Amino acid sequence: MIIGQAPGAIELTTGLPFSGRAGAELRRWLARAGIDEAHLPYRTSMTKCFPGKAATGAGDRRPSPAEIALCAPWLDAELALVRPRIVLLVGQLAIERFWGKRPLGDVVGKARKDGDRILIPLPHPSGASRWLNQPANRALLERALRIVRREARALDNAASAVKIMSSR
Repeated sequence: MIIGQAPGAIELTTGLPFSGRAGAELRRWLARAGIDEAHLPYRTSMTKCFPGKAATGAGDRRPSPAEIALCAPWLDAELALVRPRIVLLVGQLAIERFWGKRPLGDVVGKARKDGDRILIPLPHPSGASRWLNQPANRALLERALRIVRREARALDNAASAVKIMSSR
């Protein structure tokens, strides 16, 4: 499962999560982690409505705590229904909800177990983010993508083993 911040203006018109420019970049990242377009995981966001443009004009407005709280039951229901084994936390808002308020440099490139699922933080793929301009931060992203690859392979191997055992 991929959890982002909120739908953007493009997603508002297409009705599909991560269908804009940031989504295209995220799909490129996932391809580098060995996850192709045909096998994209379930995608959702912390809030379900487009929050509008930021007052500065640079990107979309960050949803308010009230908006996040209002949408939390829907996200909780999605998690309960989908029961993901791997959750990619895309951007600071999703990271804060599941990992706590921490600088990106402290969490990107790491993974943490949360019950039956693995949480893997990623920076937001938006072009508005300057975090990836630093070589050290790009290295953290690459480390995170290696973790995604490793965890996805482990999940695939476990699923294959179950199929083999159940066919006997």
